[in-house]
Amino acid sequence: ILGKKVVKNKRKFKKVAIVSNSSNKNIIEIAHQCLEVLESQGIKLYLTKELNSLGNKYVVGDRKIIKEADLLISIGGDGSMLSNSRRFGFKGIPILGINLGNVGFLTDIAPENITTSLTEVMNGEYEEDSRFFLEANINNDSKKYIALNEVVIHSGAVAQLIEFELYVNEDFVYRQRADGLIISTPTGSTAYSLSGGGPIIHPNVKALALLPMFPHSLSSSPLLVDDSSKIIIKIVGKNNKSTLSMDSHDSVNLKKGDEVTLSKASSHLTLIHPTDHNFYFGCRSKLGWSANPFDTGNE
Repeated sequence: ILGKKVVKNKRKFKKVAIVSNSSNKNIIEIAHQCLEVLESQGIKLYLTKELNSLGNKYVVGDRKIIKEADLLISIGGDGSMLSNSRRFGFKGIPILGINLGNVGFLTDIAPENITTSLTEVMNGEYEEDSRFFLEANINNDSKKYIALNEVVIHSGAVAQLIEFELYVNEDFVYRQRADGLIISTPTGSTAYSLSGGGPIIHPNVKALALLPMFPHSLSSSPLLVDDSSKIIIKIVGKNNKSTLSMDSHDSVNLKKGDEVTLSKASSHLTLIHPTDHNFYFGCRSKLGWSANPFDTGNE
């Protein structure tokens, strides 16, 4: 079952890894605070090498974390969360995010709430949120590429169009000339797709958004399809050089005649949230939506 759900018979986490993709001063301070809270509760701890200044006795390799940890704490912004989702979450480790970024849709614990929120989570007071990954391959190759937010096919240059054909479950949808195409999950609907005019998709909605980027057409609109759909994009036209990008991370060059196939991956990401987590509150606070209509601001 995908989407937010409250776990009634909550397990308590016993082995926790603290992870960050950086070792700057702010992150080290937050990681140290997490370490103190978890040590006081007798939790078995693991650190990645980026945090070795906190104590080498806890530093281990990724393989040991994947094998033994039952929770991972990601410190940073959504970029760190995306990286750690592919690195660890795809392997089945639940992730709790501490937000040091600007927006932080996936990382929802603020630094000032660390002690309270971590203590509650360790006591089994949390919610689980299941998100799916997209899996891509080129020309039916065995190599797979993974994305949590979106897969993008783009020209790689300003004001340069590519031409492609789009198929959904073997059905031809359209042939399009555009700067590119964004294929977004609900998780990614508040990321790159949103900046391109795509719809916000609630995590409970089982859909993919297909969004042409600056299409050479007056009638192109975002298209929502079932998340179980198989998406095929064929690169056509003359001199069509383009790039396949996963979460703005992995990039692969494409050429005329290449065929990209996308589908929902079998693995999923489990996000751990404090019990006061609310998707719409996140939209209001992080996207500048209007305030509560009943809050007039007057005492």
